[in-house]
Amino acid sequence: MSTTTSVIHRIDAALDMATGIVEGTTPEHLATPSLCPGWDVRAELNHLVGGMRVFAAELSGTHPGADHHADWLGADHHAAFTAAAVLDRGAWHRPDALGTTVRLGFGPVPGPLAALIHLTELLVHGADLAVATGQEGIVDQRQCAALLATMHDMDFDAFRRPGMFAAAHPAPADAPAHRRLLAFTGRDPE
Repeated sequence: MSTTTSVIHRIDAALDMATGIVEGTTPEHLATPSLCPGWDVRAELNHLVGGMRVFAAELSGTHPGADHHADWLGADHHAAFTAAAVLDRGAWHRPDALGTTVRLGFGPVPGPLAALIHLTELLVHGADLAVATGQEGIVDQRQCAALLATMHDMDFDAFRRPGMFAAAHPAPADAPAHRRLLAFTGRDPE
């Protein structure tokens, strides 16, 4: 499997993981505090759905229909996530997806980097939501460990700025991979 095909398969697996977590997220969970300071589960899920819709629009050359932080969830967070996941998965499977330049809030990035950023969004926010809603057992530990290894191998400090990632928190070496990933990306997973 090529590296480019591999990242698309990793996005698929991350979407599958996030889908399971969202399916287990009840309306009662939506007001639960998230690991993202100042956000509850609804705000974080809305951010994730908005990001999926923006990435899908960028990859398909369309307009997402609203700003990233609009209310994407409406009254049915399950339906909103499902619709966004279908669009997102389809967009990443376009033959030209990794050859596209994707415009993000901080500027244009080449398709392979956009794919890694999107994979990060899916896994980190998915793990956040799993912790907040008591569903850590369905987090893909292998994917989280692989992403954490990738982050350690790059200059991740460039992404440590307000609105992206805070300074790393300490995490025990024997903590599950998702807990170490969350700590590395500035969450206090305790």
